[in-house]
Amino acid sequence: MIVGVGIDVCEISRFDQTLQRSPGLVEKVFTPQERVTHSGADRSAQSLAARFAAKEALAKALGAPSGLSWQDAEVITDETGRPTIEVRGTVAGRAAELGIVTIHVSLSHDAGVASAVVICEA
Repeated sequence: MIVGVGIDVCEISRFDQTLQRSPGLVEKVFTPQERVTHSGADRSAQSLAARFAAKEALAKALGAPSGLSWQDAEVITDETGRPTIEVRGTVAGRAAELGIVTIHVSLSHDAGVASAVVICEA
């Protein structure tokens, strides 16, 4: 049963400008694993923007409660590029309250916009 659906879009150039103005934001929002590719290179602004959109979409799917930590939701991609979201701490607690057992995520970026859709199932 679907418990929540969230969607978010992020203008990549605006997001990149924000990261340039506030470099500490990368460490605040993204885990060390999210910041780099499988080869160890820094992720591009479009890739980080898609991950940011996924975290925002997840928060919406969870009902956007206050007190969620950015670091407690981690967007992971496997070697084929398929994304998943791992949750812990505050985010896992909220998911447990709602009876969520499965989280689906889809990421995209095109035409200067990154987007994400999250579906939470009980």
